[in-house]
Amino acid sequence: MWHGLRARRDFTKVELRIAKITAAERVAKSDKLLRLTVDLGEPEPRKILAGIGKSYEPERLIGKQVAVVANLPPRTMMGLQSQGMVLAASDETGGTNRTARKLPIYRGQFREPGMHFAYF
Repeated sequence: MWHGLRARRDFTKVELRIAKITAAERVAKSDKLLRLTVDLGEPEPRKILAGIGKSYEPERLIGKQVAVVANLPPRTMMGLQSQGMVLAASDETGGTNRTARKLPIYRGQFREPGMHFAYF
């Protein structure tokens, strides 16, 4: 169930931050990948590849705030580098459904990109 997480201390190493999507585009030759440009409150925006292209139109994501795992090492997919991971939901089969298709988009409480989540 925890897929390799052995203790709470492992989970607290994950740096979850709020990011604002400033640009989004489809990745050529992929029906699943979107390339997102996100503002994490850092000097330079990050590019993150997300496998949400079957559920979201890129232009509808611009301006949205999402949760991002910000402390992963860069990873190359389809010749493009991803500098983080966007959190999204799926159903128990790994597919999307009407409920799980929604990205956890944050409004109100989070005022600035780069804000950290607190662990309780």
